[in-house]
Amino acid sequence: MSLIPSILGGRRTNVFDPFSLDIWDPFDGFFSSTLANVPYSGREASAFANARVDWKETPEAHIFQADLPGLKKEEMKVEIDEGRILQISGERSKEKEEKNDKWHRVERSSGKFLRRFRLPENAKMDQVKASMENGVLTVTVPKAEEKKPEVKPIEISG
Repeated sequence: MSLIPSILGGRRTNVFDPFSLDIWDPFDGFFSSTLANVPYSGREASAFANARVDWKETPEAHIFQADLPGLKKEEMKVEIDEGRILQISGERSKEKEEKNDKWHRVERSSGKFLRRFRLPENAKMDQVKASMENGVLTVTVPKAEEKKPEVKPIEISG
């Protein structure tokens, strides 16, 4: 949750995001950093499982940006379900290990990731667009125009 700042890594923010389905995990990133020197075969790389996503709102749209370096668009999915949930998912395959390879360090991660966001009522669900450029996935969700309440002047008699 964005109201609780991440102590063990990530961005620090005091902005409350009522639409986020993220749950604050005080151990997020702790185990992957402490296992950095453990050979790959002895652990699963979990850092990629928590792909970082930025969500900004402009007057015209909600814009989601995810850093997914090395991924092809065929390796990810962007979906919206009827409950106004935007879901970004995918998988980065493990690099093939050759029998004669000797690994000195494994820091790049692999595995599946899944991020879900509840979209606000003003999102135009039928006009969502996604694009991938330089390892950054951008999902644009246009906003419906807010109807301003009509002010009707009342004539005062008397």
